[in-house]
Amino acid sequence: MNTAVLLELHYLPCVQYFSKLAHYPVVYIEAEENYQKGSYRNRCHIAGANGLLRLSIPLKQGKNEQQNIREVEIAYKEPWQSQHWNSIRSAYGNAPYFEFYAGQLRPHFERKPTFLFDFSYSLLQTLLELLQMDVSLRLADAYERETPEGMLDLRNTIHPKKQRRWPDPHFTSIPYPQVFLEKHGFLPNLSILDLLFCTGPQAPLILEESFI
Repeated sequence: MNTAVLLELHYLPCVQYFSKLAHYPVVYIEAEENYQKGSYRNRCHIAGANGLLRLSIPLKQGKNEQQNIREVEIAYKEPWQSQHWNSIRSAYGNAPYFEFYAGQLRPHFERKPTFLFDFSYSLLQTLLELLQMDVSLRLADAYERETPEGMLDLRNTIHPKKQRRWPDPHFTSIPYPQVFLEKHGFLPNLSILDLLFCTGPQAPLILEESFI
């Protein structure tokens, strides 16, 4: 039986990602891989007034392919942080729990950390606190092609592109009230922000139900 899971680090991870964190008592974050473009490592999806909205963090030196994930630097030529926060506020300002959680998330978008990994990891820790999830979060100290016994390797299985996404028999998308539900219908597996702002304290229960 697997008691730990290994995942790469995502920016404001999706509900599917957090369903793993809710199920496994020990979570290892891959900290020695190379950056891979087109993934959730520097992007997330939220539900805006016009439908699905992608937020993407710009990076220095192109797409940083084959660069160690801890060395990938964020670019600040454009005010992407204020743009992302404004998009989040526009999308969820009317959500039932936006004001309850926004104050603890907004400071992340006012700092200018050098590295993508540090920014996303700090956000992940804050999200786990807001969700009151008791997770033993650890950084993998070496890249392992073969994972140890008792650990489930889910690296690169949760992906924004359908052709690169792995089937997940242990995840089902549980519908919940969304801000623009009547306009767009239910949009599954968005960033955890969507679930958090829309359902608040019920979010951990929905995450548990999402794991089958």
